[in-house]
Amino acid sequence: MEKTYVIGHQRPDTDTVCASISLSYLKNKLGGNTLPKVLGHINNETKFVLNYFNVKEPEYLNDVKVQIRNMKYNKNCMFDEKTSIIDAFLVMQKESETGICIVDEAKKLKGLVTLKELAKQFISGEHDLLKSNIANILKAIEGKVVLQFQEEIDGKIIAAAYQSKTIVETIQLGPENIMLVGDRYKVLEYAIDSKVQLIIVTGGCEISEELIKKAKANKVSILKTDFDTYHTSSRLVLANYITTIEMEENPVSVNYLDYRTDFLELSAKLGHTNYPVVNKSLKCLGLLKLSDVNNFEKLHVILVDHNGVSQSVEGIEEAVVDEIIDHHNLANVGTSVPINFRSMPVGSTCTIIYQMYIENNIKIPRDMAGLMLSAILSDTLLLKSVTATTIDRKVVKELAKIAKVDVLKYGHEMVKAGFSIKGKKAEDLLDEDIKSFRVNDKFVGISQIFTMDYEDIASDMDTFVDEIDKMANGRFNIMISLITDIEKNGSYIFYDRKSDALMKDVFNNENFHQGYFVKNLLSRKKQLVPSVLETLEK
Repeated sequence: MEKTYVIGHQRPDTDTVCASISLSYLKNKLGGNTLPKVLGHINNETKFVLNYFNVKEPEYLNDVKVQIRNMKYNKNCMFDEKTSIIDAFLVMQKESETGICIVDEAKKLKGLVTLKELAKQFISGEHDLLKSNIANILKAIEGKVVLQFQEEIDGKIIAAAYQSKTIVETIQLGPENIMLVGDRYKVLEYAIDSKVQLIIVTGGCEISEELIKKAKANKVSILKTDFDTYHTSSRLVLANYITTIEMEENPVSVNYLDYRTDFLELSAKLGHTNYPVVNKSLKCLGLLKLSDVNNFEKLHVILVDHNGVSQSVEGIEEAVVDEIIDHHNLANVGTSVPINFRSMPVGSTCTIIYQMYIENNIKIPRDMAGLMLSAILSDTLLLKSVTATTIDRKVVKELAKIAKVDVLKYGHEMVKAGFSIKGKKAEDLLDEDIKSFRVNDKFVGISQIFTMDYEDIASDMDTFVDEIDKMANGRFNIMISLITDIEKNGSYIFYDRKSDALMKDVFNNENFHQGYFVKNLLSRKKQLVPSVLETLEK
């Protein structure tokens, strides 16, 4: 069973990370094979939570795009340099392939041989040369060994097609020759005396003990086959090493980590039929045919704490979304088949996941309880946010018992760990927790920064607003930032300078200005986003 990745949104907060981990644990307890992943760097608050409950940080997931390794390429079309032509051809035939990869002992790619090269060899190749080994030759001619003094054979084939007298008197033999002969005593003796490297006795003919004794003295190898000389000669050509064929020594290959979309672009330009698949070390893994581009497996994912394409992992459209668990408004992740989609108007995704544990009668261990508790406290600002529901409060009490923590004390430790902004650049603060929205033709970015160090921003307000202006002139048309102070139970509002009139309309306040403090404004999702979007739509 392939692993299914459980992932949150691109800017991991405590709810996203803890939801991924706790849901993965639940799914695995129910017989699944899942793994939590994150799509970016986790913040200080989340690091505090993971360390507190001794839970390993999930690994980073760059994308879920289909790669070559997800495609059904042929892993059986690799041959070492000493494979015979006939063996390679038979496998090509069996596998319905038009090409084969040639590799060395370390499986490094050496070249590519296609049916085109094979056909060229059979039609116009030199058929009187043999470069192979005894094992390949015996297999090709279905022969047996009479005498053997070497493993490698490399020479020119001479067939006894003339009368014995003609051969002895006119054809000069030597160690570079391979002699094919039937029951011709004089030719056999002449070949042995000439110390040819190999004699192949055809037609199943017997060899006298006298000749065998002489061949042994001259270290001449002798093989025997039941095929006649003509058929033996034809089969010997097929016993040659595959590397005797003129092959493509530097074929265009693809890395198994390359994306399928990139491969489609490459193949459209080149028009080749076969592409060797290699890894980073150029070790050959198999052969990919152009006709197999639509034969692949998609990665499976479960989405938590989001359901929009823009917030999800890169390549989500190429993956299979198996399930979505979320507490936000519905966005635009589409699926080709019906899936489990669980959404509730609660303060945290982990509130929903807690209910799934209860429904499935799965015992919640202390670490998972601690993660889910932390996520709810984080997303509801210690239950002070308007997003906090009665259900959230009830779940917090139950999880605190299992996690064995004092909610108030632990919550403040967690918040304190995550709220420090000292030493951070304005651009990093704004980008740390940002949501994007689209109204008609306008893109709106709304970031939220939680801190008890507001004075650090206020002391250099112009620089902070300058950075907001940059974002409004780049990724967004409108950029807004909430600086939320839980202790003061409200938020300071900053925005790009050209949106001054908009913000006055949003808050219905002609005196609204940069850094204006709005009492009881804690939730971006419920208290600010609806007002901004409604004003823009008007």
